[in-house]
Order: sequence, then structure tokens, then C-alpha cells
Amino acid sequence: MATPDFDLNDIKRRMQGAVSSLSKDLGSLRTGRATPGLVDPIQIDAYGAMMPMSQVATVSVPEPRLLSISVWDRSMVGAVEKAIRESDLGLNPQTEGQTIRLRIPEMNEQRRKEMVKVAHKYAEEARVAVRHVRRDGLDHLKKLLKDSLISEDDEKRQAGDVQKATDSHIGEIDGVLASKEKEIMQV
Repeated sequence: MATPDFDLNDIKRRMQGAVSSLSKDLGSLRTGRATPGLVDPIQIDAYGAMMPMSQVATVSVPEPRLLSISVWDRSMVGAVEKAIRESDLGLNPQTEGQTIRLRIPEMNEQRRKEMVKVAHKYAEEARVAVRHVRRDGLDHLKKLLKDSLISEDDEKRQAGDVQKATDSHIGEIDGVLASKEKEIMQV
């Protein structure tokens, strides 16, 4: 029997969105070289709203261990610098007019461990997002059951499907984290 207003594929799609977001965040974690993606997750408080770096500045890589950030609006330089300092990346911005330079320090053992901690934080945020999607799906099923739109057997079966999808996506998150951790710790 088709369940009214319940779409397991939508729940899986939303869970996959959390995994994709984690992959993007982990891609921005540095492993010793400067990349423009390194500052992508940084949000800047600009004009009363939180904006990604790409909407307030141009990021370039003039040297393998240096990022150059050209802020478009001179009044935003302080906000960009503050956002970089408050990020978990451990970078120290040096401001020259509308250009902010970020020297990428050598990756020593302590720095690698710090990056692994940041990766674990990103992974936990992704797990929480997947669990929120699971909770939304289970709550929706309970509401359908309460409104007598589905039977108890259907509710239990579909709740099991939601849990299987959750377990699968959390396992995928753990796999992505393990491979990034291995990449970071590699000397």
C-alpha cells in the first residue's frame, strides 16, 4: 500500500545532502598546501547577514603556501579578518589595505592533530543533521499513524526503513571521515 504524504526517497536525499556537505567541508580542510577552498566554509557578517567568503572577496593562491584575499568593499576588511581569526582553521591574517594575506604554516604533528579534531567536528555536525532528518521522518510517520492514514504495521516497517537509511548514511560519514583523517595524518 502506498503511504500518503511519506516519501522515503526524500528522506534519503536530505540525508545524502548532509554527507555531501561534509565532503565539501572536509575538502576545505588543509593538508599543507594553500587552496581557495580552504576559506569556503568561513561565513562573514556582512551587511547584517552571514555571507560566504566568495560573496565578499576574491581568493587567489599566488604561492603554494600563501592565500591572498582581495576584499571588494573596504568597509568589510575588518569583518573578513575577524571571521578568519574566529574560524577553526588556525590562520593568522595579515592585512595590507583591501588585501588579506594568509600564510599557511608547515603541517607539524600538533597541527595535524588539530585538523583531525576539526574534521571530527564537521563529521559530528553531519551525523546530527542525519539524525534530525530521521527524527523528522519518524515524527511524520507517527502523525500519519495518529491520523489513521497508515496502519501500525506500515508505520513500523517504514520506521525500520528510515533507521536503515540513517545507519547507512552515518556509516558513509564515518568512512569519509576515516579517509580524510588518514590523508591529514600522512606525512
